[in-house]
Amino acid sequence: MLNNKNILLVDENQDTRTSLKLFLEKEGSYVLEAHDGARALEIFQTKQDKIDLIIMEIVLPIYDGWTVCREIRKRSTLPILILTARNADFDEIHGFEVGADDYLRKPTNPSILAVRIKALLRRSQLQSNHCYQFPRLELDTASHIVRVSGQEICLSPKEFQILLTLIENQGRIVSREELLHKVWGYDYYTGIRTVDTHMNRLRDKMGEAKDYIHTIRGYGYRFDGSYNHFDS
Repeated sequence: MLNNKNILLVDENQDTRTSLKLFLEKEGSYVLEAHDGARALEIFQTKQDKIDLIIMEIVLPIYDGWTVCREIRKRSTLPILILTARNADFDEIHGFEVGADDYLRKPTNPSILAVRIKALLRRSQLQSNHCYQFPRLELDTASHIVRVSGQEICLSPKEFQILLTLIENQGRIVSREELLHKVWGYDYYTGIRTVDTHMNRLRDKMGEAKDYIHTIRGYGYRFDGSYNHFDS
C-alpha cells in the first residue's frame, strides 16, 4: 500500500526524521524532508501534485504545525497525519479542528503508524466520484467542490467528509460516534465534542442550505435531501 507513495516528513529533529525515513523507505515510500514549517510549505507549494501524504510534528521552527496545517488546508485535501511529542488532549482536538486527518503521539509503534498511513491513503484513493445535486446544494466528490446556490464554498476536509457522510446516509440519523468513526477512520470518543464544532462551522458556511441538516437531540444528525424550504 505504501509502495511508490511520496510522503512529506516534517520534523525539526534530525534523528527522528532519519529513523522515520528509513522505516517508510523500507515500506516502499519515497520521503521528502523538511526541518521547519517554512520549508514544509515551500515543498508543498512546489510539489503539491506529487505528494500523497504529510507526516508532521506540531513543534517546528518559523511556522508551527498548526500554521502549516491551516495553510495547506486552504488549497488542498491532502492527508495530514500529526506525529508529535505533545500529549495534551487539547492539542489533539485542536489538530483535528485545523484540518489534520489523524493524530499520533510519540513514541509510536511503527506498525501502528503504518496502519494509520494506509488507512488515510485508502480513504483518499477509494472515494468514489459522484455528484450529488439538490435544490441550492451541489457536492462533487471528484473535485471536492461544494456549491450553494451556484456559488462555491470553501470547506475543510473534515467538513466536506461530514457533509458527504450525511448525504450518503440521507434520511437516516447518523450518530456523533458514527461520524467520528467514518470521518476520522477510528473511534475517537475522547474528542466527541469536535463533531459539534465542525458541524457548527459547516452549517455557517452552508448558509441558506444549512437547513438540509437536522439536529436530532440526544442522537446525532440527519440530512434530509427532500427539504426544499426556499423553493416553496
